[in-house]
Amino acid sequence: MEHLMSTPTVRPPAERFTGDVYLNLLEAPAEPARLAVGLVRFTPGARTNWHSHANGQTLCITDGVGLVGTRDGDVVRVSAGETVKCPAGEEHWHGATDTTLMAHIAIVVGDGNGDGTTWLEPVSDEQYAAALSGTGGTGN
Repeated sequence: MEHLMSTPTVRPPAERFTGDVYLNLLEAPAEPARLAVGLVRFTPGARTNWHSHANGQTLCITDGVGLVGTRDGDVVRVSAGETVKCPAGEEHWHGATDTTLMAHIAIVVGDGNGDGTTWLEPVSDEQYAAALSGTGGTGN
């Protein structure tokens, strides 16, 4: 058994996010398991870039209200206690609403060369605004 009292909070690479995002890495991908788990906190308006995962991703929302969107324009508004599963290879993004923070546990299984994430371009302000309006407006 390993009891982790806490993990350091870091700022993930700015070129992968818009706004202020904070990460506590809970499990780094390592053979044989290749599991990566992180607690990610998004301040209002913060979001990931478009990205995909070789083996998919599971997001367990722990606090606040956020959005998860896909390339086909599908966007869901998520709240604490909800879970979203993004299949392998699906280009998507996630983050907070414009007025409410959002935190989630992100779970991915690596591809043998890290966590299997392919990072793409930022979600534009127009795409983000459309996602907000398409899910019931701003805030809660």
